[in-house]
Amino acid sequence: MQARRYRHVMTLLCHLLAFLCLSAPLAAQAQTRANHIAAELIAGPVLDGRATLAIRMTPDSGWHGYWRNPGDAGLGMQLEWDLPQGVTAGEPRYPVPATLLVQGLMNHVYEREYAVLVPLTVASASRSLPVRVKAQWLACTDQICVPERAELATEIRPGAAHDPRMDAWTQHLPAPLDTTATFELDDRELRLAVPLPASVPLQSPHLFIQQDKLVDYAAPQAFSRKGDLLLVTIPRARFDPRETSAVDAVLRLDAAGNGIALRASVGQVPGGGTAVAGSNAPALPPLPWLLLAALAGGLLLNVMPCVFPILSLKALSLARAGESEAHARVEGAAYAAGVVAACMGLGGVLLMLRAGGEQVGWAFQLQEPGVVIALFALAVAITANLLGVFEFSVPGFAKAGSPQGAFATGLLAAFVATPCTGPFMASAMGAALLLPVGPALLLFAMLGLGIALPFLAVSFVPALRARLPRPGKWMVTFRRVMAVPMGLTALALAWLIWRLGGPTSLAYVTVLAVLVLALLGLVGRAQRSGRRALLPAFATLAVLAVGVLTMPDPAPQSRPEASILKAQVFSPEALDQARRSGKPIFVYMTADWCLTCKVNEAAAIEREETRAAFQKAGVIVLRGDWTRRDPAITRYLTERGAAGVPLYVWYDKEGRAETLPQVLTPAVLEQKAGV
Repeated sequence: MQARRYRHVMTLLCHLLAFLCLSAPLAAQAQTRANHIAAELIAGPVLDGRATLAIRMTPDSGWHGYWRNPGDAGLGMQLEWDLPQGVTAGEPRYPVPATLLVQGLMNHVYEREYAVLVPLTVASASRSLPVRVKAQWLACTDQICVPERAELATEIRPGAAHDPRMDAWTQHLPAPLDTTATFELDDRELRLAVPLPASVPLQSPHLFIQQDKLVDYAAPQAFSRKGDLLLVTIPRARFDPRETSAVDAVLRLDAAGNGIALRASVGQVPGGGTAVAGSNAPALPPLPWLLLAALAGGLLLNVMPCVFPILSLKALSLARAGESEAHARVEGAAYAAGVVAACMGLGGVLLMLRAGGEQVGWAFQLQEPGVVIALFALAVAITANLLGVFEFSVPGFAKAGSPQGAFATGLLAAFVATPCTGPFMASAMGAALLLPVGPALLLFAMLGLGIALPFLAVSFVPALRARLPRPGKWMVTFRRVMAVPMGLTALALAWLIWRLGGPTSLAYVTVLAVLVLALLGLVGRAQRSGRRALLPAFATLAVLAVGVLTMPDPAPQSRPEASILKAQVFSPEALDQARRSGKPIFVYMTADWCLTCKVNEAAAIEREETRAAFQKAGVIVLRGDWTRRDPAITRYLTERGAAGVPLYVWYDKEGRAETLPQVLTPAVLEQKAGV
């Protein structure tokens, strides 16, 4: 915050110095010759008491001028008119500017010829009328800025010929929006709802706010569409907590410079919508490529570290698949149906939550303590079943097997496996959050098909199935062995509960696990004695339901994660301040339930070699913990085209961002640091 205030003060001092320089008494003709941006005043004909003046600005190569609001640095044009009696000048109209990011500072500039148009009202046009203006502006390159001025003169004449250049300059002005937008402003962000037909294409949109220092110019802007509304979210400028009753802005529609001018008044801004690629988001690949990426990503999930604990479920399905050809095909198809249904169900819920305004992403289910407690209880029950404590038909583990059990096993496997995002899958799931509902659900279905593909192959290809061992007594031993990874899964979920809810939640679920095991033991005793076990079975379900519904509120996360890199906690403000420092930045998004994240941290991030390389290069490290739901992190993931974690982004000294691979090696980080 201190650094930002310092930068703000220095910017004001630079503006004051530039103003004093501009006010120096210099000869107009000599100044014009020395200008790096040539200026010319051109008048259009007088029609019905109105005329238009054009101030044509032509920058030298490598130089640029500024929009009315220059952004983080710079100075807009200042005009002092000398008009005859009966002639008044209106508000200057600027073409749509471009963005220029230098050392983390965002500037609104013109790097090629442009014209500022000024409307005139003429009371009487019976004769030629002289018009003069003293213009002052700032001309800059990426390294230096020079204050410039010129005294410009022309005449407005009735009946003068139309200058065709006026038409071209007028076409570059933003078209006025014929309806009023609405905005909501708080101490964190500015949100706008702009009435814009869904048929209007958007390519690299950017919103230029006319009010000075109202928003953080360099921060990423989030765009989403909800019917014929364009929703825009921009972080606030923290050093200026002022309020405003109206927001004037120019919306750039594409890289060609087309745009609209709008005014927004205080009003309701709906949530949700379908995200669109903003000025900081990557373009989407073609849908066929995304479908292949989702299929490959699901296939690779079978060997990703985060999926290893549930391989026991799949191993038992494979072992039973050798019983008969018909049984194997039914088992494989049912299992695949369960996996695909789970992926589509999770994806559908995710899209509905985002459409309702919730900032959630892929693996949102493991950010809810209640869901994790339910999974923990289920893992405990499955472990007890595998050890022979009871023979209740836990999904997919009845002795004879069943299609219903295989389907339920697929549901459970996908539910636990999908929080991981690996190669190929990241781009596909990130795109699913930007696509319409139909293609997005198709991507989720392809992800499920990829997860189930190995088991479909074994079920329907006799040569693969022939390589499996024949069923026999070994399966009883194998079943007991498979209780080990399932028990480890239960322990991992208990650790995650501790991370989500603190010691109180961990003690709570420990008591819950003891009660569940005791009741399941009663179920097993009844089964072995030949009696029905309905009462203890229903008691177990009741205890589970009450346990999930009455769990204590999670304790807030108060302690930062220890890191040898001295990582700062990620926030939009911290990232903004780091980008303004002119130093390289490494942003990494992680979560306690993401085993891929933990493997990368142990193998590539939290290492002495990485610390030394980062320290030598002056790298700023920002760590985002997505273990719990965090709207700021979710927005950042969406802006970077990612649906979940891990996400690794490198910013160079100029503020340019590059997304790194999801499987990190020490060499990748050391190379980025220049070691």
